[in-house]
Amino acid sequence: MKPITREWIKKAENDFKVLSLLVRRRKHRVPDAVCFFSQQCVEKYLKARMTEAGLGFPKTHDLYLLLNLVGSLEPTRTSFGRAVKALTNYAVDYRYPGNFATWHEAKAAYQYCRNIRIIVRRSLGLRK
Repeated sequence: MKPITREWIKKAENDFKVLSLLVRRRKHRVPDAVCFFSQQCVEKYLKARMTEAGLGFPKTHDLYLLLNLVGSLEPTRTSFGRAVKALTNYAVDYRYPGNFATWHEAKAAYQYCRNIRIIVRRSLGLRK
């Protein structure tokens, strides 16, 4: 595996660790942060997958665009459509006043992230 791919994976896993801690909290939940870190983790995993395959990508938070660039590398990518559409908005929307995520949205974002993470890790030859 390329060293830069490993760096993307490390960054993605750091996001996933923070995300997992946030989800386990029972008091003082922070749904905005759960949504944000879910998006960030998926973004970095998609970029890791493209990096390993030697594909370039623009500087973007648009997961739908990244998913389309991944193309045939991820045969199950069509099942990601709904998830990446929801997650893409979390890169920015909930970081500013006026929008707040619900716990229901946060739980869905976390589940989307977990599912995509597993699939991309497998395609990179990594364990769950």
